[in-house]
Amino acid sequence: MKITFSLQAVTIGSFMFLWLTTCLAQAQNRVTILVDAFSKVATLKQDWGFAALIEYQGKRILFDTGNNSDTFAHNAKALGVDLTRLDFVVISHRHGDHTDGLRHLLKVNPGVKIYVPNDEYFGGPTPMGFFRRKEPSLPTHMRYFNGDVPLQVSHGSPWPQENMSRIDSSTMVMPGITIVRNIAQVRLFGETPELSLAIQTPRGQFLVVGCSHPGIEQILGSIAAKQNSVYLLLGGLHLVQTPQPELDRLVKALRDEWNVATIAPGHCTGEGGFLTLQQSFGARYQYAGLGTRIDLP
Repeated sequence: MKITFSLQAVTIGSFMFLWLTTCLAQAQNRVTILVDAFSKVATLKQDWGFAALIEYQGKRILFDTGNNSDTFAHNAKALGVDLTRLDFVVISHRHGDHTDGLRHLLKVNPGVKIYVPNDEYFGGPTPMGFFRRKEPSLPTHMRYFNGDVPLQVSHGSPWPQENMSRIDSSTMVMPGITIVRNIAQVRLFGETPELSLAIQTPRGQFLVVGCSHPGIEQILGSIAAKQNSVYLLLGGLHLVQTPQPELDRLVKALRDEWNVATIAPGHCTGEGGFLTLQQSFGARYQYAGLGTRIDLP
């Protein structure tokens, strides 16, 4: 049996292989801050809230969408971010300063996959805590559902449900990319599930947080940060009202106990938090204001 090869086919195949290898080599691993309330870039619109684009190993992930749809759209365009090219979106929690940009996003990319907490705001069930305290002595016409409450009460949502995958527990959505679910163990925000994003890099975990309402230490514990160290922690740490003694304790714990190598705080971390973290982490502190691009390994 005689085997022959087309020189043209081999040449084209070699070219395509070289082109693909070059594209993968040139793919940028980075995070770009699209919404926040502090910045060095005058052409961008500052606003309370958070949104970031993560580009990693050819994947493009949008994390949160900010407080104002028009502001989100303006900043994305100014930063050259193509919102029609996304692998998926993660919405950390239901608060408006993280969700309003969905109105713009779903206009330009109506079919994009969106991961959200299984929460009433996103069409999840109304918490059954609203119905646990029953008063059988009331007449039927004064009782919820005539005294016979369904096992699950569906809740309305402003968003199209076919786009949304509701997350009940931490889920690996792609190899090395995990959406992490937590909920506060205290009464404040105890009804608000929150999602974070953990990406495994050659230098450790890259953790993106929206507001850290469950507490950043609880979130770090949920990704086993003491065993698999965090290369970079980025996002809102919700320390705006934290008393200084507790802030000092927490910052020291992040640095010395939780193995956070580099920190890039934003959004609700607070100016006091920025200062304390900068003083404690020194060269391991990364500025992450609106418009900042941070390279990833």
